[in-house]
Amino acid sequence: MYVSMSNYAVSQTWTKPITAPEHIPHSADVVIIGGGIVGVTTAYFLAKNGIKVVLCEKGHIAGEQSGRNWGWVRKQCRDERELPMMIKSMEIWRQLESEIGENVGFNETGCIYATDSEKELEKFERWLPTARKYGLDTRMLSAKELENHVKDATADWVGALHTPSDGRAEPHKAAPAIARAAARVGATILTGTAVRGIETTTGRVTAAVTEHGIIKTDQVLCAGGAWTSMFCRSLGINLPQLKVKGTVVRTPPIDKVFDGELYGGKLGIRRREDGGYTIASENYMNHAVTPSTFRFMFKFFPALMDNFSIMRLSVGRDFFNELRTPTNWPLNLPSPFEKCRVLNPDPDQKIIASINKDFGNLFPGFRDIEFVESWAGMIETTPDVVPVIEENRKIPGFYIATGFSGHGFGIGPGAGYAIAGLMSGKDSGIDLSAFKLDRFFDGSKMILNKQV
Repeated sequence: MYVSMSNYAVSQTWTKPITAPEHIPHSADVVIIGGGIVGVTTAYFLAKNGIKVVLCEKGHIAGEQSGRNWGWVRKQCRDERELPMMIKSMEIWRQLESEIGENVGFNETGCIYATDSEKELEKFERWLPTARKYGLDTRMLSAKELENHVKDATADWVGALHTPSDGRAEPHKAAPAIARAAARVGATILTGTAVRGIETTTGRVTAAVTEHGIIKTDQVLCAGGAWTSMFCRSLGINLPQLKVKGTVVRTPPIDKVFDGELYGGKLGIRRREDGGYTIASENYMNHAVTPSTFRFMFKFFPALMDNFSIMRLSVGRDFFNELRTPTNWPLNLPSPFEKCRVLNPDPDQKIIASINKDFGNLFPGFRDIEFVESWAGMIETTPDVVPVIEENRKIPGFYIATGFSGHGFGIGPGAGYAIAGLMSGKDSGIDLSAFKLDRFFDGSKMILNKQV
């Protein structure tokens, strides 16, 4: 792996030393667990409304998936349940840099899904009524029109779906910048601060117990990404969630062949602010089998079958690590969250080789290119590939926001805005009823998100 130490190195979000606080507040209106894009934007909007909020991150801000994702900000092909929140998110992205005074790398450069399959092209066309329903500027491109957007590609594409108003941003910049903005409007942002659990009185939240002490509060939001199911299980909440590993690479600055997001040619590719490209494979999803796989097997069966051709299953140390991890722990002793500060899986070298080959086949001019950085991240997903956002009915005052299933970066600011409204009692205008945890247990028909 070749790692650039420039300002554009993705790994800078998780390779620096972890800074623990000298002290923590004794109380807060809201405590947020997790310093990813959803956690920091929720903190920002709460603090803007004068709510005393403390965000606790056991490692780094954006140290896990929020700093490792593709950097796509798209409305195109979203599950309809997510679209109102995503549309709001796009409004926020557009004015975010001017509002917070920091560069997050956002550009409204469009999203293209290209295909050499007439059958897949028909699938893209079937999304157009949804786009029209929500007033999006999505349209079909012919193969000839596609040449005006993507240069020098050798694929025999028959057409594409294009949303010009979609955009891109830099994950290693965005969440840290929003966290700093949240601090400037009054939020307390703590790194190196694991939340071990919560305290309750007559069933309601009364405190968050951190490794550095107790913070009195009557509202806790768990936005812990891949760690959320484990945290919830320690509270007796059954949250079906599994992890999928994604491997990503980036190129050095190279000649521009397109300026946005491209899904096609076996790859997902994004133009970067530094003039390079972030690239991932559309042909591989790696899931390390763990005890949770068996516990949630029947819930995830439809999603597994839908992705069977690209799913790669493995059994190894992850299985035994989870097997050894307790389901609950004393809150006065170190928790599993302190034993692993950052989920930092190794990138898959076979996938990197596949990306290199496919990128060179698609753009022969870059056949001999060397990637300057590669990394992997753990994506948390739900059985229907749609997030869970709710105040849990079993523990009043305990909120959950997780399961964004690999497409949470772009929607993150909109989700944070909606969650802040939910927690503060302020109407955000976004209906969150479709994101209840109970949908997996109350007999509701499973509606699998196939648009990701």
